[in-house]
Amino acid sequence: MLILRRLIALSFFSLAALSSQAQTAPPGGESITLDGAIQRALAKNFAIKVEGFDAAIASARVTEALGKFDPVISGNYTYSESFNPALVSASTGLRGPTSYTKTDDYDIGLGGVLPWGMTYRLGTSTTNSRGTFNAYAENFSTFAGVSGTQPLLKNFGFGPTLASIRIAQVNRGISQWAFRQSVIDTITSVIFAYHDLNFAYANHRSAVRSRELAAGLLAENEKRFKVGSMSEYDVMSARSRVATREEGILIAERQVRETENALKALISDVHAPGLLGQRITIEPTAPAPVVVVDATADFRVALEQRPDYQQAKLSLKREGINTRLQRNQLLPRVDLVGSYGYNGYDASLRTSRQQLRDEDYRAYSWGVVVSVPLTFTTERGRYRAAQLAQRQAQTDLERIEQGIVVRVGNAAGQIETAQKRVQATRAARELAQSTLDAEVKRLRAGQSSTFFVSQQQEILSGAEVREAFAQSDYAKALADYDRQLGVTLAKLNINIDPPQ
Repeated sequence: MLILRRLIALSFFSLAALSSQAQTAPPGGESITLDGAIQRALAKNFAIKVEGFDAAIASARVTEALGKFDPVISGNYTYSESFNPALVSASTGLRGPTSYTKTDDYDIGLGGVLPWGMTYRLGTSTTNSRGTFNAYAENFSTFAGVSGTQPLLKNFGFGPTLASIRIAQVNRGISQWAFRQSVIDTITSVIFAYHDLNFAYANHRSAVRSRELAAGLLAENEKRFKVGSMSEYDVMSARSRVATREEGILIAERQVRETENALKALISDVHAPGLLGQRITIEPTAPAPVVVVDATADFRVALEQRPDYQQAKLSLKREGINTRLQRNQLLPRVDLVGSYGYNGYDASLRTSRQQLRDEDYRAYSWGVVVSVPLTFTTERGRYRAAQLAQRQAQTDLERIEQGIVVRVGNAAGQIETAQKRVQATRAARELAQSTLDAEVKRLRAGQSSTFFVSQQQEILSGAEVREAFAQSDYAKALADYDRQLGVTLAKLNINIDPPQ
């Protein structure tokens, strides 16, 4: 096995030396490296920006949920008048004079809810009642104190009270992992597009070289035809081959432009037709390293690093929180209520308030409020739905685990196959070059024909394209394997923080 690995490494180093000599792009446009393309994508890609908004929105939802504990200041003033008829006198049979009452109510307080479910209110109120009953004299009744309601069963404790906050925090975590997944997918797409463009360059070079070989053969045939050592048929055949290979160049040029547009769409935020007019060229990439992967061992890495798996775990956690909340809602409502404070009463508002400060007239109350639905139909339905949602999340987690096993295994197989393809296509290209050289020698010796030389040129061109395609697929297979493990960002030393 060690000898085999050394042979593979040696073959790849030879291939790297060969490819580095030929990796030149068509002229024109701004030059960009793979690292530069990735950095541009991180700054400008629309998919990353859109997912970033989701992460920021989820963070804002946490702030919104925490607001339930913010104390609220409330105040009100009410003025009322009331005319009340008197009863008919039993002795005289006449109705007495109408009574009249005017009332001013003032109230201000601070209230809220505590993490264990208790609602509270601290406040003071003043009522000024006057009318016919007291000859319209000022009459101030004041109260200051605290009141509260503490659930004892339903909505009791930290669990039900904090459930909405915990769910919002879990959703924030899910959005952050989704943002990370978007970045990984975008970077992988950039790597794919970069190597696709590199292959398009290689395909274009091969098409140009094929035409040059055909043109060279045509020139040599024309010279031989002039001296009478070759037929006119061979000249016409060579000229036809040159014309045919012009079409291949046009197709290769179109492929370069389309793959270039695909890369530009990933690394640019231009959303106008001017994007199509921009030209870029890419720099040659470093030779892809020879790697030996172990899908079984890397499965654990994928479980720790893959964003989709982490999202599924958080979804299961969220459904667990909701299930516990809905189970609590099955309980009857039993609330302990109470209040404690001081009263004041006087014709003077100042004196009435002074009585509150002196704490001379205490007032308190307590009691229990019970509310029991007869069937709990709504609560039972919600609890059942929450249980099913939790089981669904657990099943989805297992489904993702199975998918990771398959995808990591397939990605590892793609690497192994691509390595073998690179070796096989390199050997095929070398043999095609040797065969073409031998066929040209036979043609010059009069032992072959233009047809066989042209045929061998096309075989060489196809072998060059397949070799470049295998190299591109190998680099893409490595990038895809990193994506399947969720280690793309770590491999590229990229640190990201979701927008807040």
